[in-house]
Amino acid sequence: MLEQILSAGFFVSLMAGAVRMSTPILLPALGEIFGQRSGILNLGLEGTMLMGALGGFLGAYFSGNLWIGVLLAMVFGVIYSLLMAFLAVTVQANQVIAGTALTILGGGLATFIFRVVFGIRDLPPTIQPFPVLSIPVLSKIPVIGPILFEQNILVYLTFILVFVAAFVLDRTTFGLKVKAVGEHPQAADAKGINVYLIRYLCVMIGGAMAGLGGAFLSIGFMNTYLDGMAAGRGFIAIAVVIFARWHPYRALGAALLFGLANSLQLKLQAIGVPVPHQFLLALPYALTVLVLIGVSKKAEFPAAFTLPYARGER
Repeated sequence: MLEQILSAGFFVSLMAGAVRMSTPILLPALGEIFGQRSGILNLGLEGTMLMGALGGFLGAYFSGNLWIGVLLAMVFGVIYSLLMAFLAVTVQANQVIAGTALTILGGGLATFIFRVVFGIRDLPPTIQPFPVLSIPVLSKIPVIGPILFEQNILVYLTFILVFVAAFVLDRTTFGLKVKAVGEHPQAADAKGINVYLIRYLCVMIGGAMAGLGGAFLSIGFMNTYLDGMAAGRGFIAIAVVIFARWHPYRALGAALLFGLANSLQLKLQAIGVPVPHQFLLALPYALTVLVLIGVSKKAEFPAAFTLPYARGER
């Protein structure tokens, strides 16, 4: 068994799995960066991902087109995230309580809609998921090729979105407004920036990305929708955002770390390592707790993080 673990084939398979498993964590993390940079903590990511997973599956199943599934997943994510934006921005509710409620609601609502549409079956309906897309020439590079260039299209799209998100945040007027709103909403308002609109847009961006992350699970990684299939990835994405100190490039590295933990526990279970599978399953979540303990005291949160804004109030 040790020889198998130390083999080149195991390493390549492990790292390719890490890249793939990091995708449904990185996508909601990229969107959450916008929300948290604007001062909104959306703990409802888990519920939003489940709604996105359902939307993606419904779109792909009934249209027969996976890209319609992707689009519907993002629409589901945006619509669901509007609830969070309304509660946090307009109602000025406690963001922790609102996000927790939306996580619970999202799981129950997705299950309810799925059962209304398909009923209760012995076997869930299935689709043909996105196939592996080998990049010509690059996929033939030893070791690196199978790891980076033999993935499905959603994985490649996710890595492109990392650069897009970094560019928008660092190089555009919108990115500067997002940071200004998150650091000093009163000053931003005085400069003519619509704080409410920016925060709404940021939460909606987070919803679209979380929905896409859910779609990766249902039509990019698996071929069906399952209850609770996000399996805590929404919460891990929030940990990734804090660990990455609210920057997309660092979020990429952090998501790969959690993806590696996920991939490792799957590979070790597959080869029959004599360790109770419960311990292996807990590996990514234990890593999440350790990361939060390690970085939470040193992290410099946006000054207006989780603070509601009302014009005229100090």
